[in-house]
Amino acid sequence: MGDVMVLTRSFVRAKRPCTDGFRWFVRQFGEGGNYQELLDTMVAAGRVGDACWLLEQFGPTGEVRVVDAIDAEAIVFAGTLEVRSNVDVEGKVHVGGDLRVGGGVRAGGELIVGGDLRAEGGVRAEGRAWVGGDLRVGWGVEALADLHCVGEARIGWDLRCSGRVRLDGNASIGADLHSEGDVRCRKGLQAGGDITVAANLRAGQGIAAGGSIRGAMHLEAGWGIKAGGLICAEAAIRAGESLQAGEGIRAGAGYGVFAGLDVQVESWESSARVSAPVKPDSLMSGWWAGPAAC
Repeated sequence: MGDVMVLTRSFVRAKRPCTDGFRWFVRQFGEGGNYQELLDTMVAAGRVGDACWLLEQFGPTGEVRVVDAIDAEAIVFAGTLEVRSNVDVEGKVHVGGDLRVGGGVRAGGELIVGGDLRAEGGVRAEGRAWVGGDLRVGWGVEALADLHCVGEARIGWDLRCSGRVRLDGNASIGADLHSEGDVRCRKGLQAGGDITVAANLRAGQGIAAGGSIRGAMHLEAGWGIKAGGLICAEAAIRAGESLQAGEGIRAGAGYGVFAGLDVQVESWESSARVSAPVKPDSLMSGWWAGPAAC
């Protein structure tokens, strides 16, 4: 379904392809051909890099392809892919539009989706993961390199990342978030379990966890930070509004705990409350409220 896009030899030449790639294109396709058929042929010939380059140059299409399952060496598709069961790819997955999957997704290389990525099962990317729209996953997400979601993220189970995590929209994680690199969320970040970050953790709005929030470096939120367990960092803890922890608040040695950084001092009692079983030794700003009421 969708409009058929034709790429001519002159269109491709205008994008200044590499000499080897363009010669191969001319030998295979002459004056050009159907955009997606070109991509499929390149992938089948093992020229996945050339196919990805072509997709990056000419962008997504409105074509929709519906299949039962995908088990392949690589996938480069310019439109939207709808897969009734699982996607299992040894190498790279690059989809220009949406990727909608009734089961799980495994990419042995990079996982790049220009639109929304929706999967009823889990998602595993052994390379970089980039989603240009929303990320909606029924189970967990595991990324062995950096993860970047441009839209909203809603993950039913854990989010585990061996690189950096960048979330441009609101993020909701049903269980734990664990990252070996920096975590940056431009809006609000919420997890049902623990949030554990082996670097900096920053959110433009609030951070909330049903368990503990632990950062190996700085911990910062534009709004408030709330945890059912500990709020602790190896460096500073900074909140634009309130801090609340069920078990304690601890900054790193020589660092401070700051609440109400974006609130007038006169409003601290209502909007910059600091609540924990014991007052933090290094509390530098905010209104100490004592233990939270049950």
